[in-house]
Amino acid sequence: MGRTSEIGGLISAVAASFSFSQSNLVSFADGPFNFSPFSSSNPSPSPPQTSSLSGQSQPSALPPSTVAGSGESGPRAPRNDNPRTTSSGFDPEALERGAKALKEIASSSHAKKVFESIKTQEATRQAELAAKAAEYKAMQAQAETERQRVVYDEQKKLAQHQAQTKSQMARYEDELARKRMQACTAENEYQRARNQELVKLQEESSVRLEQARRATEEQIQAQRRQTEREKAEVERETIRVRAMAEAEGRAHEAKLAEDVNRRILKDRANAEMEKWVSAINTTFEHIGGGLQAVLTDQNKLVVVVGGVTALAAGIYTTREGARVIWSYVDRILGQPSLIRESSKGKYPWSGVFTRSFRTLSSGANKGSASKNGNGFGDVILHPSLQKRIEQLANATANTKSHQAPFRNMLFYGPPGTGKTMAARELAQKSGLDYALMTGGDVAPLGSQAVTKIHQLFDWAKKSRRGLLLFIDEADAFLCERNKTYMSEAQRSALNALLFRTGDQSKDIVLALATNRPGDLDSAVADRIDEVLEFPLPQTEERFKLLKLYLDKYIAQAGSRKSGWLQNLFKRQPQKIEIKGLTDDILKEAAERTEGFSGREIAKLMASVQAAVYGSQNCVLDSALFREVVDYKVAEHQQRSKLASKSDEKSA
Repeated sequence: MGRTSEIGGLISAVAASFSFSQSNLVSFADGPFNFSPFSSSNPSPSPPQTSSLSGQSQPSALPPSTVAGSGESGPRAPRNDNPRTTSSGFDPEALERGAKALKEIASSSHAKKVFESIKTQEATRQAELAAKAAEYKAMQAQAETERQRVVYDEQKKLAQHQAQTKSQMARYEDELARKRMQACTAENEYQRARNQELVKLQEESSVRLEQARRATEEQIQAQRRQTEREKAEVERETIRVRAMAEAEGRAHEAKLAEDVNRRILKDRANAEMEKWVSAINTTFEHIGGGLQAVLTDQNKLVVVVGGVTALAAGIYTTREGARVIWSYVDRILGQPSLIRESSKGKYPWSGVFTRSFRTLSSGANKGSASKNGNGFGDVILHPSLQKRIEQLANATANTKSHQAPFRNMLFYGPPGTGKTMAARELAQKSGLDYALMTGGDVAPLGSQAVTKIHQLFDWAKKSRRGLLLFIDEADAFLCERNKTYMSEAQRSALNALLFRTGDQSKDIVLALATNRPGDLDSAVADRIDEVLEFPLPQTEERFKLLKLYLDKYIAQAGSRKSGWLQNLFKRQPQKIEIKGLTDDILKEAAERTEGFSGREIAKLMASVQAAVYGSQNCVLDSALFREVVDYKVAEHQQRSKLASKSDEKSA
């Protein structure tokens, strides 16, 4: 036990000695001097090097003894107040005690345990030193982080300061630029005003120069015209003198030639007169001889008188007989006199030629109808009315094929709205023949009106295809029978028509057209099955009519149509050139022609054609077209005012 405590004391002494030596070593290592612990010589001092933030090295501080003895030849030894220490301040007593303890430990039997204990303490000491070193490094890292944060803050403040400085500089430069701009603007305004004055002066100078030039040119032109007039006067006088001389020469020559010709003609006339006188004398001698022979012979006289009488009687009888026979044939086979227009020929054998001629002459109209996309040729109707007529045409065609009775129709509306043309197209589409008559032709017939009406219906029944009888202006003789001004012949004609239309017919379609449907007799209205109103065309229909008649009267005016037989001996008209006439102008004209009928629009385009032919270059432009439209619109308005005044007076 006592030995163990002794060993523990030795270990403690060795450790203390070792720790003291280590602390001295550390202190001397961290101090300003470096020396070997086993050397007692005086080492040369090494001054510490310090650095500032700016990176410059400070001068090392020398010991006072070194400075004081710098002028001597050798260094002076330092003073040692402690005899146990060296001149550098190192005390070797601890090392001696440690060496003594190590010797005792080495001679002891527990040296191994002592060294292990020392090793353990040294490891613990090293771990503590490593922990302190890590702590020191962490503190250094934290200090470095703090230093970098401070540097970053300083740099940020510096950047903000620089940005503020730049902003102030930019504002200052902007202010300077604005001031320079204002100064430049004022200078530019002054320069602009000066330039305007210079331009004005140049323009005035140019105007004066132009006026002077024009005055000079006018003087030159006046002198030239005066010279040309004088020259023309001289030439005219020369021509007059020459013409007078030539006329006098020709007159003299003509006088001489006239004398010669007069003598020649006189001689020729005398010879001809003598020849004719001799021929006349010879003829009269023969006639006289024959008359004398007839008068002297009674038998010859009777034969001559009888032959002349028989010849005259035969000629008269043949003429009157042919007239009677032809009138009978015309009454039986010919077309009635009330018919103004018909798709049938005047005689049965002429129907083939008439239809062939109509086919040739109407080929162009059919081509234009198919080109315009209108199934009714030149007839432009409201879509609902056109659909109704097409349905009637199909119904009429089917009625004929099924041998059913036809339906009578009434077309009424303002004049010029296409009633007659629609009836003609209706007959053609339904496959019927058509015949046109007017009610105004019945009244002049007087007592023969009844006969003509019956003759008309007898002729109509002979059509194998069926016939559409269109009576235009039907109110002229189909008005109310209680009218005081209606004659007895008109009443008889009306009664005859009512008699022939009392039953539904399978051969005749009766189509009446009138502007005053209220004036028709009630019995006539009772025989009507379909009533169609033909109103005035609206804007869209007027636009289509303008395009149709523009193509018909203007675009195709100078082109030869397909009906070559009709235009064979006609002079080819001049072709009209159209410039700047667009659909917008036609739509504008369609809007302005409110209240125009189809006939009035056709007359308007005919007036445009006449105006174009009256111009010099035969060109239709928008200005000429608008001028004609304005004139026609004013004329229509004036006509409407006159019609309203006449209606007021009659009322």
